[in-house]
Amino acid sequence: MSDHQELLENIERLNRIGIALSAERNTAQLLEMILLGAKEITNADGGTLYTVTDDQRLKFEIMRTDSLGIAMGGTTGKDIPFPPLPLYLEDGSPNKNMVAAYSVLNDATINIEDAYTADGFDFSGTRKFDEKTGYRSTSFLTIPLKNHENEIIGLLQLLNAIDPQSGKVVPFSASSQRLAESLASQAAVALTNQNLIEGLKNLFESFIELIAEAIDEKSPYTGGHCRRVPELAMMLAQTAIGTKSGALADFSMTEKELYELRIAAWLHDCGKVTTPEYVVDKPTKLATIFDRVHLIDQRFELLKKQAEVDMLRKQMALMQKGQAGQAQSMEIQFQSYVRQLDDDREFLRNANIGGEFMTPEHQARVKQIAEYRLLDEHGNVVPFLTENEVYNLNIARGTLTNEEREIINNHIVVTINMLESLPYPKALRRVPEYAGGHHERMDGKGYPRGLTREQMSIPARMMGIADIFEALTARDRPYKKAKTLSESLFILGKMKLDNHVDPDLFDLFIREKVYLRYAEQFLEPDQIDAVDESKIPGYTA
Repeated sequence: MSDHQELLENIERLNRIGIALSAERNTAQLLEMILLGAKEITNADGGTLYTVTDDQRLKFEIMRTDSLGIAMGGTTGKDIPFPPLPLYLEDGSPNKNMVAAYSVLNDATINIEDAYTADGFDFSGTRKFDEKTGYRSTSFLTIPLKNHENEIIGLLQLLNAIDPQSGKVVPFSASSQRLAESLASQAAVALTNQNLIEGLKNLFESFIELIAEAIDEKSPYTGGHCRRVPELAMMLAQTAIGTKSGALADFSMTEKELYELRIAAWLHDCGKVTTPEYVVDKPTKLATIFDRVHLIDQRFELLKKQAEVDMLRKQMALMQKGQAGQAQSMEIQFQSYVRQLDDDREFLRNANIGGEFMTPEHQARVKQIAEYRLLDEHGNVVPFLTENEVYNLNIARGTLTNEEREIINNHIVVTINMLESLPYPKALRRVPEYAGGHHERMDGKGYPRGLTREQMSIPARMMGIADIFEALTARDRPYKKAKTLSESLFILGKMKLDNHVDPDLFDLFIREKVYLRYAEQFLEPDQIDAVDESKIPGYTA
């Protein structure tokens, strides 16, 4: 082969390797490709790739020596047992004795014909390695890798160039050095790009988690929800991908699509940063900044005192008239009135909790209690309960009024608006859709857009089940007792029958026991009771 043909082939190999490097997105594979590519174009028997750490050390990333069968680091799964090489000694002086450190510190390519005769460098470790393995380390080519800011981010070190004709170890030629330096330059660009991509990705994910933590700080009752929903959504997605039968047999998601769903799950409640705390955390019907039931307790005591004073005055008047019998009768009436007040106070305390449905009879009783006659400091009659207190105490279910529920529901509108305002890369363009669909229903009666099942993607429907089941089993809500598995699945089954959640995903959720895997990881032992799947409403095995 002529020198001209060899040059063309080497350039072709360099281009091919460069193209492959620019397309690789896995850091471990990228590092491996850099070293293997450099070995190929220089015909080296061995080589090592280092990265420069923040504490100024050279970390072993990849090691290969073909003739000894050594393959460590990278995608091999074998750890490299050697500690990082220091660029500076303990006294702070530059480590000039090690050729790898010297190359980085001086930003210079070092081409050594024979390590055993080279001056100025300490190859004692190399000699010990050779003695142990029977190897003969001869020629070395050491090249620093610099990024776009002219910072050295790594080091490529090649060992023992092999003459393709004789098979003997020879020095690295000037042309091999130039090819290796060219590859090192391309490799540095590819590695820098990968580091930038990973850095931006880590920053993005950290910012997302920061939002969840902000919601956690804002409301300790829903912060855990923001962290648990992604876990459950991913469990359901992975299960759907793996199923080989039923309506979801053909369903699949790529790694990028799974990542997109995970990001959406983390962000699904980001709009809650605008929801007032007193609404998010409203533990009782009368709670605002504080629970106003305590004011009502004081009013009951005031009613008793005012009734007692009124009774005593009347008794004194009767005693003066010699009507002691009537005075004693008033005492009995007063005690009966006090018992009624105590009973009414206990009723309002229970109604305030919001744990039971308020029947029309119960609501009428609240209005009746509101008619008690209470006197102010001027002797004027004032309402025992304000209109707002009556309105809140007569909430039929839960602790939120219709207006407060609208405020809560508005968080999903805010979420969608926030997420749709972001300039997503192509791989994340469906994040707003997935995150914004967890309050939609399969029958189109959900919010905010009233989408039907057919209008929603499968990942968006997954979000609904994940959101609901986490909320049902959560222990950190102030307004409800944590439900057991069987209780939660019964309610979820009712929601399937009510066209609230996707029927196919619901059946998969039960059949593949996704609920149990989630429970074993996130629920307390006393919540994980025995589940009879045959009794779950709407479940089709």
